[in-house]
Amino acid sequence: MPKQRSRRDANLRRQLAYSAARMIAEDGADYATAKQKAARQAGLADANLLPDNQEIEEALREYQELYQKEDQPAHLRHLREVAVKVMREFEGFRPALVGAVLSGTAGQFSDVNLHLYTDDPKALSMFLLNKRYRFEETTKRVQRGGRFDEVPQISLEVDDVTVTMTVLDPDDERSAARVRADDETPVRARLADVEALLAR
Repeated sequence: MPKQRSRRDANLRRQLAYSAARMIAEDGADYATAKQKAARQAGLADANLLPDNQEIEEALREYQELYQKEDQPAHLRHLREVAVKVMREFEGFRPALVGAVLSGTAGQFSDVNLHLYTDDPKALSMFLLNKRYRFEETTKRVQRGGRFDEVPQISLEVDDVTVTMTVLDPDDERSAARVRADDETPVRARLADVEALLAR
C-alpha cells in the first residue's frame, strides 16, 4: 500500500509540474504562482506533494521541446544577446547573469535578470543618469543568512526586452553559490561565460 501511494504521489507531483510548466511557458507565470495555481486546479491540500522548482524546470524544458521548439531557441538567443550587451555596458558593476536566460528555459515573457555588485549604489544611479537610461527603481527582498533585507532593483528596456538588475553588496558576491549543489548547474555567469554560451 505505501508503495502504491508513493507512486500515486509521484504521478501527482509530475502532473502538477507539467501544469505549472505550461502556465510559465504560455502565460508568463512565475514559478510560485504557477505551482499554487496548479495545486488549486488539482484540488490539492497537501503542500508536501507540491513539485519543487527543479521538477518544474525539467517539465518546462520538456514542454518547450515539444511545443515551442520552433521559436524558443531563437528567442533565448536574443535574450542572451541583450544580456551580453547590458553586461558589457555595466561591466564596472561586476554583472552576473542569473535565472531562466542562463538556464536556457527563458520564453517570450522572460526578463533578463542580472545581479550587479557594488558598495556604492549611488555610483550606479549616477551611471544610469549619465548614460541617459530611462529606468524604474524598486526594491527586492533577498535572504542573507537568517534574515531578509530589501535591496535596490532597477528595470530598464533594451531592444524591446525588460532587463531587471538586482543591486547587491560585494559580500553577497563572495557568499553566493556558483553552481546548484544537486547537479552542478551554474546559477550565475559572468560576461565571458555568457559570450561562450552565444558562441556555441
